[in-house]
Amino acid sequence: MAQGLVHRILDSDVWWSFRRSKVTMVAATVTAIMILSALFATQLAPQNPFDPGSLLLMDSFTPPVWEEGGSAKYLLGTDSQGRDLFSAILYGARVSLIVGFASVLLAMTIGITLGVIAGYVGGTVDAVIMRIAEVQLSFPTVLVALLINGVARGVLSPERQLNLAIYVLIFSIGLSAWVQFARTVRGSTLVERNKEYVQAARVIGLPPLAIMFRHVLPNVMGPVLVIGTINLAVAILNEATLSFLGIGAPPTQPSLGTLINVGNEYLFSGEWWIALFPGLTLAVLVLAVNLLGDWLRDALNPKLR
Repeated sequence: MAQGLVHRILDSDVWWSFRRSKVTMVAATVTAIMILSALFATQLAPQNPFDPGSLLLMDSFTPPVWEEGGSAKYLLGTDSQGRDLFSAILYGARVSLIVGFASVLLAMTIGITLGVIAGYVGGTVDAVIMRIAEVQLSFPTVLVALLINGVARGVLSPERQLNLAIYVLIFSIGLSAWVQFARTVRGSTLVERNKEYVQAARVIGLPPLAIMFRHVLPNVMGPVLVIGTINLAVAILNEATLSFLGIGAPPTQPSLGTLINVGNEYLFSGEWWIALFPGLTLAVLVLAVNLLGDWLRDALNPKLR
């Protein structure tokens, strides 16, 4: 069975399109390397940057190894606390990826559910859901995330804010990004609900929920995968933006945005590496994911085959 699945994948148009695009192959390789490096940060990082006991203030502001005064112990240098920047980037990328994937999954769950219901049921239900979506579209995503984050900070105590900061961040980004999924799924569902297989399912007496999620949903997932891939890059950028503004990941679990925020304080005092390397990592990660999303959009579009 597994061999048959592998054979079908290797013979598919998507795999052919992937092998044909060298840019996509490079982007996929870079993305895979960065995801694996973040997942295995505890094994790859020479230092645990979140453990105060492993930090040496005497080694603070050490430049990268190729600069004068650099040390082979710290490949990319250290920050103001003596934290190894290479280790901090690995751990920070893991936080950014976790927030990105989790928030996209949350947005997909909300958007797909509301989109299928709106497209299949129609009428007042469709109108209400789409009006809510249109109202949210009138506000920038980061502004909606800031509003949700601010409400959470007003409700939670300072101690709980620190403990739940990552979850609040995921909820804020996810709740602000469901509209694209809902609109896309609704449009596809409006087309699918009038097809013969849906009418046949109604005739045999299947309940509406079974028709929506067992029959219609699998046929509208193609565009959702493309939007999800592109939104992953957007979610990572939104997380970095919120963390850079100081309302994202806590200092005890810094993400790439938090590291850039810390490095920004020393950017013009000579310690350029503290902000540069996390910023480059974020830029490369977002670019690679966006390139994958662009390829997936073209590969799944039958008009471009």
